Order: sequence, then C-alpha cells, then structure tokens
Amino acid sequence: MKIGVLSDSHDDLDALARAVALFNAEGVVQVLHAGDIVSPFTFEIFRELRAPLGGVYGNNDGDRLLLRERSQGALHVQPHFVTLDGVRGVIVHEPPLVGALARSGDFDFVVYGHTHVPEVRLEGSCLVVNPGKAARLNKGRATVALLETGARAARIVDL
Repeated sequence: MKIGVLSDSHDDLDALARAVALFNAEGVVQVLHAGDIVSPFTFEIFRELRAPLGGVYGNNDGDRLLLRERSQGALHVQPHFVTLDGVRGVIVHEPPLVGALARSGDFDFVVYGHTHVPEVRLEGSCLVVNPGKAARLNKGRATVALLETGARAARIVDL
C-alpha cells in the first residue's frame, strides 16, 4: 500500500496543489498530514485528492473547529493511531516523543513534522518518517514522502 505523507503545508496553495497532483499520479491510497495545515481554506485543494486524508493538528493550526469541519473529521489531536494494510502507525506533529514511540514496539511506523527537515530512518524495526515541509517557507526544499507499507520503506520527494 502506498501512502502519501506531508506536513507543514502552511497555506502554500501552489505547493499543496503539486503535492495533491503527485499523490494522485502515484496512486496513493491514503494521505497522512503531520500538522500545520494552518487555514481551513486549504481544503479546497485537498478536495482534489483521490485518496482519503487523515492527520493531526500542528502548533500553527489555530481554528481547530473549522479545520475539523472542513476536513470532515479527518484531523485529530496528537497522537493519532492508524492501521493501514495491517501496519500500525502513529502520527504526531512535534518530535519529542518520536524516539520513545518508535522504540515502544507498538508501531511499524511513526510520522512526524514540525522541524521542516525531511528524514527517513529506522529506529529498531520501526520506520520513522518526517516528510519535511510541503510549504516553500524560508526557502529551502519543499518536500513530501511516499511510504510503502509492504516494503516498510519511504522516500522523500521534492515538489
């Protein structure tokens, strides 16, 4: 199962449109957002996804009630637990608990954001994925990740 992963989109509609087009072209069956969508109007772009969206709020997601409404209940407080293709995962925004979650033995993957730094690593047998920032903030790369549940692998993709 191929999963699209993004974080820290920070209202960058052009970058979001590129991410949605990439996820649709790649045939992902689920999209996970690790927080900092920021404004509810971004769901106009997310509506173009051909896969369901799920995720968590980030520290910059202010209007959580309207975000939850526009996401049709797809956004959650962290941590948010998912099981996809029999693979157990957890999504958080901030990184402090990532190592402990990965080492707990309860999860096959941990997705997080906040740092704006893309990362894919194994911690024990747990795949840890930070897709980086989808937004083009502060220059640098705008990135997302593609996670393959069967291979328990992920790769960072530049937008």
